[in-house]
Amino acid sequence: MISLTSRFIALAFLLVLVGCSSFESNPMAQMLHHAIPQSDNSERSQFDPAYHYLRVAVGDNVIFMASDTPDVDSKKYVNVWYSAGREVLRFQNGRLVAAVGLATEWRRVVIPELPAWSVLAVAKEPVRWMRIRDVMPGYRFGVHDSLLLRRIPPPNDSQIKKIDPQQLTWFEERIETQQADDLPLARYAVDLRDTKESVVYGEQCVSAKLCFSWQRWPVRAEEKK
Repeated sequence: MISLTSRFIALAFLLVLVGCSSFESNPMAQMLHHAIPQSDNSERSQFDPAYHYLRVAVGDNVIFMASDTPDVDSKKYVNVWYSAGREVLRFQNGRLVAAVGLATEWRRVVIPELPAWSVLAVAKEPVRWMRIRDVMPGYRFGVHDSLLLRRIPPPNDSQIKKIDPQQLTWFEERIETQQADDLPLARYAVDLRDTKESVVYGEQCVSAKLCFSWQRWPVRAEEKK
């Protein structure tokens, strides 16, 4: 059973993402007001093809974020996603490198040059790597995470929608020496069926109790056979 604390955190996260700022005072918010469907049936709405979208879920709560980054699948470049409430998530090749406007923020994340997902998919052993991040509140700067990344079978408990998990290649990333207050594991689902790799789904925690899943939207992978 989900605790009251967990429910409160999920609700707080949703309120932060949705926000209550004035659209009139923010050009980006004005753009998002038109770019992101606001109806109850937003998952079935027509999305503006000029933008890319993320479906972000915290428990049963769902919102959408938009990006005008030209190539969101690029391994080299950071892509930026905005909510209508001016919150920002930044990803590089599927990994979170900044989260601003949430109850817990990752102001800066340093990640090394990692092998391509296609290389990781055939690795015999888990890949060890070090992440460095600055976290607010609490002014925690230079937090070091020693991580283990490995391929896993498609899970049966993900929040992925409208895609057969068996069509994707799945990875798990966890802190090597887990402590009680450490971040829960992250998971990634990568579409490797084309020559261009695409991370289409992920599960990420920014604190021990604040976790969300995200998925590229609208779904396109299901069209590939």
